[in-house]
Amino acid sequence: MRGEVAIVGYGETPVSRARVDKGEQRLTAEEYYAWAAELALESAGLSKDDLEAQGLGVIGAEWPHSEIWSAEVVQNLGLNPKLLLRADHGGANAAALLLQSAAAIHSGLVDTVLCVGADSPMSIQNGTYSRTWRYELDYERPFGMMGPNSMVALIMRRHMYQFGTKPEQTGKISVTQRLHASLNPNAYLKTPIKLDDYLNSRLISDPIRLLDACISVNGGLAFIVTSRKKARRLTDKPVYVLGFGENHTCSRTDVTTTGIADASRDAFKMAKVQKKDISFFQPYDDYSIIVLMQLEDAGFCKKGDGGKFVEQTDLTVDGHLPVNTGGGQLSAGQPGMAGGFIHIVEAVRQLRREGGKRQVKNARTGLVTGLGGLAFASNFANYYTLILSSEV
Repeated sequence: MRGEVAIVGYGETPVSRARVDKGEQRLTAEEYYAWAAELALESAGLSKDDLEAQGLGVIGAEWPHSEIWSAEVVQNLGLNPKLLLRADHGGANAAALLLQSAAAIHSGLVDTVLCVGADSPMSIQNGTYSRTWRYELDYERPFGMMGPNSMVALIMRRHMYQFGTKPEQTGKISVTQRLHASLNPNAYLKTPIKLDDYLNSRLISDPIRLLDACISVNGGLAFIVTSRKKARRLTDKPVYVLGFGENHTCSRTDVTTTGIADASRDAFKMAKVQKKDISFFQPYDDYSIIVLMQLEDAGFCKKGDGGKFVEQTDLTVDGHLPVNTGGGQLSAGQPGMAGGFIHIVEAVRQLRREGGKRQVKNARTGLVTGLGGLAFASNFANYYTLILSSEV
């Protein structure tokens, strides 16, 4: 399936942290869905009519007691898709939809799919999600575990113990991504930070600091996938899917290793490219330590050498391996269940040479990951690696 499908348009709404409980004006997730879809259609030079009897891929935004169903999004957008896709892969939602779309297009079922994600988590009364997985209730909360911060703290502590990883190393990731966010008009956090700011930020679950974790925002994103043949008719800047891999190992005993190792191996094999061909890396980044671990697992350095690699490598847009060039979820913000869209959309933007002040020079091929669902006694449940390129 190498290069047989391409992304021809994308949309990203401004983000917000407006909250109902503070009386602030805000948009609903439904409104963000519509806004993101409109922007993607405009980007691709398409109208809503062009999607008639095509495909629609949707992730569900979480609410206090229910979810927005994919069929609701269909009705709200006024679409009549032949194919309706749904992803419940957490931070890997966008990557999962992209691969489902590619498979549907490859099979000939449809030739175009609009993938859209939106969420408005700060509109929930207490600013947090209510959903709790059963294993959390039975095996974690009774012992003092309090959600993702506590779980990732254990992963980070293990990596520090086993490999000598230092706060200064994860801190460089946070500082670098904030620099990129300062160049991104749509990022929520734009004020540059220094390493001392990171080290002095409060601990939220030792050793996780405030600046280790992503920031929740309201927003919506979308992209349009089509066949290579149709893509060349629609735009002179198609972004091709050269390779991909996925892995869903939920019982991994080594918490310092992710399924990105397996997914990346498959993606590079399909794409027929090497690490030296990668112009930038857009890893899923709910926490800085997760970025560091993926640098290892994607093959940029050996397992355990992630800290040293970060120290010795310029990760900025002007550096040897630019990482999360738009600021990622750590600084641009995480729009809830649509967070994984950020990395794909930013990769497409870079490959279309539309990155503005943060544009990576001569960007041709990018590596993108999606991780979702923290698993019990492991790290994540869903892993995706994508290799996107402006060339076939």
